[in-house]
Order: sequence, then C-alpha cells, then structure tokens
Amino acid sequence: MSKIKVARTRLSFPSLFKTAKFGEEDTGKFEATFVLDKVKHAKEIKLIQDAMAKMLADAKMKVPADKLCLKDGDESSRPEFAGAYTIKASTKKRPVVIGKDRAPLVEGDNIIYAGCFVNCIFSLWLQDNKFGKRVNAQLDGVQFAADGDAFGDAGIAVDEFDAFGDAADGDEDYGF
Repeated sequence: MSKIKVARTRLSFPSLFKTAKFGEEDTGKFEATFVLDKVKHAKEIKLIQDAMAKMLADAKMKVPADKLCLKDGDESSRPEFAGAYTIKASTKKRPVVIGKDRAPLVEGDNIIYAGCFVNCIFSLWLQDNKFGKRVNAQLDGVQFAADGDAFGDAGIAVDEFDAFGDAADGDEDYGF
C-alpha cells in the first residue's frame, strides 16, 4: 500500500461519521471524495499516478481507467469537479476526523461538509479477486482545513421573498 497525504483539498460526498447509503441500502463503508485542483495539486496528482503505475507494474496487472480510484473531473458532469481530479476513498472502520487543533470531531460539530477544505490521508491498494481488478483508496483520516462554498443545493435565497406588511388589519398582503 502507498500512503498519500494531500493538503487543502475540497471535500465532496462525505460519509465520515455514518456509513454511506446507496439508495436505501447501507454500504457498510465510511467514504469521501476529494477534489484535487489540477494546478494546485499537480505534485500530489503525479505522486498518485506514479504510485498506481508502479503498483500495477509490480503486480503485472492492467486495469481500465474506469477501475482506478483517481478520475479526471473534466470527464464528469459535475461542475464542481471541473479543472480537477477526484479520488474516492473508503473504509469499513470509521476514519480519524479531526479539526485544525487535531482534536477529534463529531457529526454534531457541523464543521465537516461537502465543499469545505480538508487535509486527507489515504492508502492506495490493488484489488484482484472475484469482484474484479481495480486500484482503490482506503480512507485513513481527514482534518478540517478551512471553510469553502458548500457543494449541492444551496436552498432558497432570502431575496426570492418579497417584504410585506402586517395582515392584522384585514389586508391580505402576504407578499409575492
């Protein structure tokens, strides 16, 4: 296994405190996708690509690109992945999740969310079994680094509502 550390990457699809669900079914795994900017993280991306190539060469294995944990975000339909690579990492054991001060975080802290910046550690490993050949990433730990624009549905903005008066006088001016 090759252990990789990436600083200040965007977090997407985090299931770090509870196991992930696929539809209604529990996957039994904790997981997250990390968004690595092609320019800012060029060194780390090359390190991951080189580690995967070495692992595959040493094992004399060939694995199609769609079976690698590192994906080109420009090939995704997700706008937040444009100009980046993504790597999905998972584990059956709850990963270490800590704050800037290295103190453990819990879900109720509401510090970790899709779109925040994190430091992450994961380990690359080869899968060659009855389920197929792949290069996977085992999620080892996540450290909150900084706030960022949240990914996903931003909800309804306040300016979508009109101001209106007090309807107590019988006037039914409720806005819009």
